Amino acid sequence: MDSVSRNILVVGGGTAGWLSAAYLAKALALQDNPHLKITLLESPDIGIIGVGEGTFPTIRETLRFLDIDERKFIRQSSATFKQGILFNDWLHAPQPGKRHHFFHPFEAPFYSEETSLVPYWLLQESNSRPSFAEAVTIQDRVAGAKRGPKRPGEPDFDGPLNYAYHVDAHSLARLLAERAQELGVVHISGELEHAELTDDGAIDRVVLKDGSELNADLYIDCSGFRAELIGRALGSPLESVSDRLFTNRAAACKIPYSTPNAPIESYTLATAHEGGWTWDIGLAGSRGIGCVYSGDHIDDDRAVAILGDYIGPQFIEANVRILAFEPGYRQKQWVRNCVSVGLSAGFVEPLEATGLVLIEAAVGMIAELFPHYGPVDAPARRFNQLMSARFENIVKFLKLHYCLSKREEPFWRENADPATIPEELRELLAQWRYRPPGRFDFILDVESFAFFNYQYILYGMEFQTDLSAGRSDFPKVAAAQRLFERIQAFGEKAARDLPSHRDLVSELTEAA
Repeated sequence: MDSVSRNILVVGGGTAGWLSAAYLAKALALQDNPHLKITLLESPDIGIIGVGEGTFPTIRETLRFLDIDERKFIRQSSATFKQGILFNDWLHAPQPGKRHHFFHPFEAPFYSEETSLVPYWLLQESNSRPSFAEAVTIQDRVAGAKRGPKRPGEPDFDGPLNYAYHVDAHSLARLLAERAQELGVVHISGELEHAELTDDGAIDRVVLKDGSELNADLYIDCSGFRAELIGRALGSPLESVSDRLFTNRAAACKIPYSTPNAPIESYTLATAHEGGWTWDIGLAGSRGIGCVYSGDHIDDDRAVAILGDYIGPQFIEANVRILAFEPGYRQKQWVRNCVSVGLSAGFVEPLEATGLVLIEAAVGMIAELFPHYGPVDAPARRFNQLMSARFENIVKFLKLHYCLSKREEPFWRENADPATIPEELRELLAQWRYRPPGRFDFILDVESFAFFNYQYILYGMEFQTDLSAGRSDFPKVAAAQRLFERIQAFGEKAARDLPSHRDLVSELTEAA
């Protein structure tokens, strides 16, 4: 039986478009299968928002799968290493001489087959114990000392500590475009005018502004917030989550480092303010900074003022871009012969860098479920179920960051209102009063975050899990204390032995 031809058209470039094209070209062995064709249509007039983007550790396997050299990636994407997120002022507003902060590392808490350290940390005196991240992983000390997660001579995408990257979105898109075309993807430059539908509501063809037409068996909508195909043509509505997550705008800019050799933080800084939070991402040559906020709680002028206060003398208001978004996701992200990936499928907010990880999840699923023959929309129902569940679970995790705050501003008090907390999260919080989060709380195939990610946020925000009534069930106090001491010693040694973050990036860039 001859192979069935399949023509895929990716509409839109950027990270979503080019990553989709490159990943599918590799997964479907495009160069070895002449009956398959992947074309990417990219508008020359639509730019990419480039104010520093965080990634998730899954990006390393994605880049490895695409056979992209790590050194080349770091050099061409202006990339730096990301070991987690440092949260400032989320629990309460800063006071004279008193600020709260906690670290959410990528490294899982240390454990042995005999002893989980979490209950033993919970049973320690809260006023004298170290922070949760400091107690259970060495990454807190390493990142705090501005050290990298690996040494220059170690293999690509591997190292003693788990890590992701900070990247420049423009540069990353160019690198992915180069790789996609090496893998056989055809690039067409042109601007979409509209899509025409068949009688049964599928996409028949897309018409460009120059009058030319393109058609395909499967269309992948990577047209960003415009959602030209999934939204405009096919009418899949947006499922808003604004009743749970309130931020819907950002004021963003880039600034240079004060000196060329200034230290680079190897984590994202997330600093809370009266109406949201501010990100601060260290790239190789600049910092990307943005004020994320709820337009229902503060206006654009106030957001720009908060951004200026954060940056200080280097702030230039003329360089600020205001970005608006509606937090939510398409009720159906695969409709007939069209599947949406990236911003066209949905976006909740920048916290925890979920934008890129959702692209990775979607394109990985498309590759796995790809209909090589038969109805092209056969996987649509399953895809929609899984992606909707993933979006909802991300909403649940992000809400956790807000609803535990004790800040007094209206934005934060409304976030703590139980009516705005997803029911499943309310039920889990009630259970977690008596036990820490565990792996059976979550279904991994639709989760972006593991149970220990919840632990880092819960206990970073000083959530109280009371195990005192069951203290006798945890008798290995001495063994646990030895593990705590080993973690501290290993952390101090790693902070001495690993290279500085800037030196690591410089050496890898020069060695590329």
